[in-house]
Amino acid sequence: MTAYTATVTVRLKRGVLDPEAETTQRALERLGFDLDDLRSADRFEIDLDAASAEEAADRADEMAERLLANPTIHDYEVAVEDR
Repeated sequence: MTAYTATVTVRLKRGVLDPEAETTQRALERLGFDLDDLRSADRFEIDLDAASAEEAADRADEMAERLLANPTIHDYEVAVEDR
């Protein structure tokens, strides 16, 4: 078994209201920053042992599907690196 860190980034799908991002975007614009759009995201870092990076990614994907993300309103990405 090898030690991996799987990073799952969860964000709302485009078109789903994101009040946190809207508030932050307005504040940044008041500070003089010019931006087209802003989206918030949650990031989960999961340390786990697996036989391969692919297995670690599959397990993190299952965690995202079952708990970390709601597929109706969220998109998510999984990245795996050696720990």
